[in-house]
Amino acid sequence: MLQRIPGAFVRAVLVMLLIATPSLMLSQGNSDSTQVVAFFGLFAGALTFAEYASTYPGLIEFRYAPPFNRIRFLALFLSVFLITVICQAQTDPTPFGAFVKAVGTLVGGAIDVPYSPVRLITLMLPAKTPVEHVMLVRTAAGMAYLISLVMLAVFVIVLKIFNWPNRLGAFNVWVNLPTFDPTAGGDVVARLERDARFNIALGFLLPFLIPAVVKLAMSSFQPITLSSPQTLVWTVSAWAFLPASLFMRGIAMGRIAQMIREKRRQNRAAERASFQPA
Repeated sequence: MLQRIPGAFVRAVLVMLLIATPSLMLSQGNSDSTQVVAFFGLFAGALTFAEYASTYPGLIEFRYAPPFNRIRFLALFLSVFLITVICQAQTDPTPFGAFVKAVGTLVGGAIDVPYSPVRLITLMLPAKTPVEHVMLVRTAAGMAYLISLVMLAVFVIVLKIFNWPNRLGAFNVWVNLPTFDPTAGGDVVARLERDARFNIALGFLLPFLIPAVVKLAMSSFQPITLSSPQTLVWTVSAWAFLPASLFMRGIAMGRIAQMIREKRRQNRAAERASFQPA
């Protein structure tokens, strides 16, 4: 356990830095918001430290199957950081901020077509939203969507070229999939493949469903304007990250099912060979 504490501490600090990044970079006049951010940062850091310092699995999946969680964390951090830079460039222009904003504007404009996720998230805004703010939301959505696509591409490359997770040795389902119960009934491979298909389908639909659900809810609740920079950062980051993360989880579970099926085939072949007469 002592060997895991330094790594768990570093991960906890990185998680707290992720949560505090928008608050640190953007002007914040409300002390209550700062206290809320500090509370969530400490809570998330403590949870991360407890998960990675513990011997037994808890809630975090693929804990011992790097770089699955590292890719996801890096993608979320980049999304939060770069969207924060875009919001910061509205009041404090810098060359780097102008470059990031230009990239987000280019990507957002390229995929802002009818029925696309970016178009839907801009249509989610109230009708009287200023054009400048709609463009800002589209730029942030384009940047977040680009990062999520790159995250998926990097994971597929790791999966195919580096043969993830076989290069790590034996894959422990209990440790890496603590929320999946292999003894719950039914064939493990069939259940893994079913969960993989469900996660991939949900990951594909979420970018379209989230704006639609929010638009419907606006008829009964206060409209979501994303006027607060921090609200914009976290909403758009979650809108792009959650579906891509579900895609990754579905691909990973499908890979585990394939590994188990191949192991079973090898065991059956070895059993048949052992019963053949010399």
